[in-house]
Amino acid sequence: MELMMLIMAKQNKKDNTIITNKKASHEYHFIEDFEAGLVLEGWEVKSLRAGKINLAESYVFIKNGEIWLTGCQITPLKTASTHIFPEPNRVKKLLLNRKEISYLIGAVERKGLTLVARSLYWVKGKVKVKLILAQGKKLHDKRAAVKDREWNIQKQRTLKGKRFS
Repeated sequence: MELMMLIMAKQNKKDNTIITNKKASHEYHFIEDFEAGLVLEGWEVKSLRAGKINLAESYVFIKNGEIWLTGCQITPLKTASTHIFPEPNRVKKLLLNRKEISYLIGAVERKGLTLVARSLYWVKGKVKVKLILAQGKKLHDKRAAVKDREWNIQKQRTLKGKRFS
Protein backbone atom coordinates (compact mmCIF):
# COMPACT_ATOMS: atom_id res chain seq x y z
CA MET A 1 0.00 0.00 0.00
CA GLU A 2 2.80 2.42 0.91
CA LEU A 3 4.62 1.59 -2.32
CA MET A 4 1.46 2.40 -4.29
CA MET A 5 1.19 5.82 -2.59
CA LEU A 6 4.86 6.53 -3.28
CA ILE A 7 4.40 5.72 -6.98
CA MET A 8 1.31 7.95 -7.15
CA ALA A 9 3.24 10.84 -5.55
CA LYS A 10 6.04 10.51 -8.10
CA GLN A 11 3.55 10.47 -10.98
CA ASN A 12 1.99 13.72 -9.77
CA LYS A 13 5.39 15.45 -9.58
CA LYS A 14 6.26 14.71 -13.21
CA ASP A 15 3.92 17.38 -14.53
CA ASN A 16 5.65 20.56 -13.42
CA THR A 17 4.54 22.77 -16.33
CA ILE A 18 2.78 25.98 -15.34
CA ILE A 19 1.76 27.16 -18.81
CA THR A 20 2.67 26.52 -22.45
CA ASN A 21 2.49 29.05 -25.28
CA LYS A 22 0.66 26.97 -27.91
CA LYS A 23 0.34 29.92 -30.27
CA ALA A 24 4.12 29.99 -30.71
CA SER A 25 4.25 26.66 -32.56
CA HIS A 26 1.78 28.03 -35.11
CA GLU A 27 3.71 31.26 -35.64
CA TYR A 28 7.37 30.12 -35.62
CA HIS A 29 9.82 27.43 -36.77
CA PHE A 30 11.78 26.37 -33.67
CA ILE A 31 15.55 26.28 -34.08
CA GLU A 32 17.07 25.96 -30.60
CA ASP A 33 15.85 26.10 -27.02
CA PHE A 34 17.31 27.49 -23.79
CA GLU A 35 16.34 27.39 -20.13
CA ALA A 36 16.33 30.70 -18.27
CA GLY A 37 15.54 31.70 -14.72
CA LEU A 38 12.91 34.35 -14.06
CA VAL A 39 13.11 37.22 -11.55
CA LEU A 40 9.76 37.35 -9.75
CA GLU A 41 8.21 39.03 -6.73
CA GLY A 42 6.48 37.06 -3.98
CA TRP A 43 2.91 37.81 -5.07
CA GLU A 44 3.79 36.67 -8.62
CA VAL A 45 4.97 33.28 -7.39
CA LYS A 46 1.74 32.81 -5.44
CA SER A 47 -0.29 33.70 -8.54
CA LEU A 48 1.74 31.25 -10.64
CA ARG A 49 0.97 28.47 -8.15
CA ALA A 50 -2.71 29.33 -8.61
CA GLY A 51 -2.30 29.26 -12.42
CA LYS A 52 -3.25 32.91 -13.03
CA ILE A 53 -0.95 33.67 -15.97
CA ASN A 54 -1.25 34.45 -19.68
CA LEU A 55 1.81 33.81 -21.84
CA ALA A 56 0.21 34.08 -25.30
CA GLU A 57 0.93 37.78 -25.91
CA SER A 58 4.41 37.80 -24.39
CA TYR A 59 7.68 38.39 -26.18
CA VAL A 60 11.36 38.53 -25.29
CA PHE A 61 13.67 41.44 -26.07
CA ILE A 62 17.31 42.35 -25.48
CA LYS A 63 18.31 45.67 -23.90
CA ASN A 64 21.75 46.70 -22.63
CA GLY A 65 23.11 43.15 -22.79
CA GLU A 66 20.25 41.74 -20.70
CA ILE A 67 17.25 39.66 -21.73
CA TRP A 68 13.75 40.71 -20.67
CA LEU A 69 10.26 39.20 -20.86
CA THR A 70 7.33 41.53 -21.45
CA GLY A 71 3.64 41.06 -22.13
CA CYS A 72 3.43 38.13 -19.72
CA GLN A 73 0.38 38.93 -17.64
CA ILE A 74 0.30 37.55 -14.11
CA THR A 75 -3.02 38.34 -12.44
CA PRO A 76 -2.59 39.13 -8.72
CA LEU A 77 -4.57 37.16 -6.19
CA LYS A 78 -7.26 38.96 -4.21
CA THR A 79 -5.45 37.98 -1.03
CA ALA A 80 -2.31 39.92 -2.01
CA SER A 81 -0.71 42.04 0.65
CA THR A 82 -2.05 45.56 1.23
CA HIS A 83 1.36 47.27 1.43
CA ILE A 84 2.35 46.44 -2.17
CA PHE A 85 0.74 47.47 -5.43
CA PRO A 86 0.94 44.52 -7.83
CA GLU A 87 1.56 45.36 -11.47
CA PRO A 88 0.23 42.52 -13.70
CA ASN A 89 2.24 43.48 -16.82
CA ARG A 90 5.59 44.13 -15.16
CA VAL A 91 8.68 43.58 -17.35
CA LYS A 92 10.61 40.60 -15.93
CA LYS A 93 14.32 39.96 -16.21
CA LEU A 94 15.50 36.58 -17.50
CA LEU A 95 18.60 34.96 -16.01
CA LEU A 96 21.09 33.28 -18.35
CA ASN A 97 24.84 32.74 -18.48
CA ARG A 98 26.93 35.45 -20.15
CA LYS A 99 27.95 32.99 -22.89
CA GLU A 100 24.30 32.18 -23.67
CA ILE A 101 23.34 35.86 -23.67
CA SER A 102 26.15 36.67 -26.12
CA TYR A 103 25.07 33.82 -28.40
CA LEU A 104 21.43 34.96 -28.33
CA ILE A 105 22.34 38.59 -29.00
CA GLY A 106 24.33 37.50 -32.05
CA ALA A 107 21.54 35.28 -33.34
CA VAL A 108 18.86 37.93 -32.91
CA GLU A 109 20.81 40.90 -34.26
CA ARG A 110 22.83 39.28 -37.07
CA LYS A 111 20.64 36.40 -38.24
CA GLY A 112 17.30 38.12 -37.69
CA LEU A 113 15.89 35.37 -35.49
CA THR A 114 13.32 35.84 -32.73
CA LEU A 115 13.27 34.86 -29.07
CA VAL A 116 9.98 33.34 -27.93
CA ALA A 117 8.88 32.30 -24.43
CA ARG A 118 7.56 28.78 -25.02
CA SER A 119 6.63 27.64 -21.52
CA LEU A 120 6.98 28.23 -17.78
CA TYR A 121 7.67 25.36 -15.41
CA TRP A 122 8.96 24.50 -11.94
CA VAL A 123 12.46 23.13 -11.32
CA LYS A 124 13.29 22.46 -7.65
CA GLY A 125 10.89 25.15 -6.46
CA LYS A 126 12.11 27.80 -8.90
CA VAL A 127 10.30 29.11 -11.98
CA LYS A 128 12.09 28.55 -15.28
CA VAL A 129 11.27 29.79 -18.77
CA LYS A 130 11.86 27.72 -21.88
CA LEU A 131 13.16 30.20 -24.46
CA ILE A 132 13.04 29.25 -28.11
CA LEU A 133 15.26 30.76 -30.77
CA ALA A 134 12.87 30.80 -33.70
CA GLN A 135 12.24 32.04 -37.22
CA GLY A 136 8.83 33.39 -38.18
CA LYS A 137 6.65 31.32 -40.50
CA LYS A 138 5.30 32.71 -43.74
CA LEU A 139 1.58 32.53 -44.48
CA HIS A 140 1.99 29.58 -46.88
CA ASP A 141 3.97 27.68 -44.20
CA LYS A 142 1.10 28.14 -41.75
CA ARG A 143 -1.39 26.89 -44.35
CA ALA A 144 0.76 23.84 -45.08
CA ALA A 145 0.99 23.03 -41.36
CA VAL A 146 -2.81 23.23 -41.00
CA LYS A 147 -3.27 21.07 -44.11
CA ASP A 148 -0.87 18.43 -42.76
CA ARG A 149 -2.59 18.42 -39.38
CA GLU A 150 -6.03 18.00 -40.96
CA TRP A 151 -4.73 15.21 -43.20
CA ASN A 152 -3.33 13.32 -40.19
CA ILE A 153 -6.67 13.65 -38.38
CA GLN A 154 -8.55 12.37 -41.44
CA LYS A 155 -6.10 9.49 -41.83
CA GLN A 156 -6.60 8.48 -38.17
CA ARG A 157 -10.39 8.59 -38.57
CA THR A 158 -10.19 6.42 -41.67
CA LEU A 159 -7.94 3.85 -39.98
CA LYS A 160 -10.13 3.86 -36.88
CA GLY A 161 -13.26 3.30 -38.97
CA LYS A 162 -11.84 0.18 -40.63
CA ARG A 163 -12.23 -2.99 -38.62
CA PHE A 164 -9.32 -5.36 -39.07
CA SER A 165 -10.08 -8.97 -38.29
